[in-house]
Amino acid sequence: MSDDQHRVAVDDDVEIPVPSDGEVWAVGAVILNQDGKAFAQKRSPHRRLFPDCWDIVGGHVEPGESLLDALAREVEEETGWRLRRVRRLFGLTTWIGDDGDGTRHEADYLVEVDGDLHHPALEWSKHTAYDWFGPDDLPRLKENRAPGEYLIHDLLAKALQDRPARP
Repeated sequence: MSDDQHRVAVDDDVEIPVPSDGEVWAVGAVILNQDGKAFAQKRSPHRRLFPDCWDIVGGHVEPGESLLDALAREVEEETGWRLRRVRRLFGLTTWIGDDGDGTRHEADYLVEVDGDLHHPALEWSKHTAYDWFGPDDLPRLKENRAPGEYLIHDLLAKALQDRPARP
């Protein structure tokens, strides 16, 4: 077990798949603030995948890395925050990116983090903006996306609608 797994609490009913050999996986983290708004960041227009689109925190699982370790690494790399708790699996999806690298599997989770939520340490070479989205802000998540490509919009809408009560 890695150090990240020792520090990260995972709720009992949360599924964390184990990738099979040859499968390409990505993870995503839906992060809510104290006001119940969801965090998203805008990808740089120079990115190969989904340029100039809003996205949640996350990324590819490296070979030999667990999904939980990848989730913790991506949260820290993209925001400077530390993954504290995995509350819920929002969904497993399979998609083909517009970069020609084939099929990917993705697991998206509702998580809690430690850190200054007012000042994320974004990777400015990869992202151009960030914001906290409430129900009235959700249409902005469809910017630069074709109809049917609303995964991020739909994930955040579900998170805002179904958010669990804080213990």
